[in-house]
Amino acid sequence: MMRRLLSLTVMLLALALPALAQNSSSIPPARSAFSETQRREIVEIVRDALTRDPTILRDAIMALQAAESERENGASRAAIAGLGDKLTHNPGDPMAGNPNGDVTLVEFYDVRCPYCRKMLPVVADLLKSDPRVRVVYKDIPILGPGSAVGARAVLAAARQGAYLRMREAMMTGTAQIDLDVVKAASGRLGLDWERMLRDMADPTIQARLDDNLKLAHMLSIQGTPAYVIGDQLLPGAVSLDDLRQVVALARKR
Repeated sequence: MMRRLLSLTVMLLALALPALAQNSSSIPPARSAFSETQRREIVEIVRDALTRDPTILRDAIMALQAAESERENGASRAAIAGLGDKLTHNPGDPMAGNPNGDVTLVEFYDVRCPYCRKMLPVVADLLKSDPRVRVVYKDIPILGPGSAVGARAVLAAARQGAYLRMREAMMTGTAQIDLDVVKAASGRLGLDWERMLRDMADPTIQARLDDNLKLAHMLSIQGTPAYVIGDQLLPGAVSLDDLRQVVALARKR
């Protein structure tokens, strides 16, 4: 199978490289290694091979996709390793689970994101079933002004010891978050509203959100939620089994 794919790839590259060179401003035009007659013969060979066995093209595409996925995974692992404690032990980051856990799950999320909201019980189940997991939250308000208000609210509530409770309030209530919604939640949680307002306007909270967004950019995170566990990046909503498998893998490394 691999020999067949390699032969086909070599033929396709041989045909494509001269054309690519002529369309590039940085690569000087190269003469084709094949005559026009030879090129036509190669095209016929490829066409005949694909006609006889269409799975060749499918296998070639799958091989290319696997190679691209591995390249992206390698880039993610390198980025995660380069960030180090900025990801897992940045002072002041909100946490849940076991503070001394042997595996840290870093969650990038937006309080208004519907997929992040769906993951609330999933991560909660992980923490219930695995007392050795530590969770670090990275708020990244990417879905508009309401997300920014909600993110500032949860970080302000953290100063009154209520980060997790405010986070749950913001993520289980209306997605149309504004100051009235935050004020009502603060009242239910028994928080000092005047202090909440002052803290929400504190530039250091905005600076933390900006830093979180920079980290997400450095990891090429395209949306929320996204999870970093060990050296693995999991984009999007995932299952409890997926989380458990990656946690188990992180423990082996």
